[in-house]
Amino acid sequence: QVQLVESGGGLVQPGGSLRLSCAASGFTFSSDAMTWVRQAPGKGLEWVSSIGSIADTRLADSVKGRFTISRDNAKNTLYLQMNTLKFEDTAVYYCAKGGRSTYTQGPRGQGTQVTVSS
Repeated sequence: QVQLVESGGGLVQPGGSLRLSCAASGFTFSSDAMTWVRQAPGKGLEWVSSIGSIADTRLADSVKGRFTISRDNAKNTLYLQMNTLKFEDTAVYYCAKGGRSTYTQGPRGQGTQVTVSS
């Protein structure tokens, strides 16, 4: 079955960087679009970024210029490089199978906590 396992979260100061990873299994990773979403305390899910099977990318306005999504199909792994982190980036980050308009219909991982604090 589909498994998505996120890692790389942690505590970081404002302005710092983190790289999240999502190890995927149970499906043909290279053929599917993938998405990162996040959920801040007390808020709903927020779409962050998606990458297509041909590595075409989309980013939410709130993270443009700071976050980069990428994928390594040989390793079945999705990444999210997060730079210049802000307090408002604090959230649980999930990877999900599917693109911008379809990820809600598919599975997502258990999430990894990112906390931006001084």
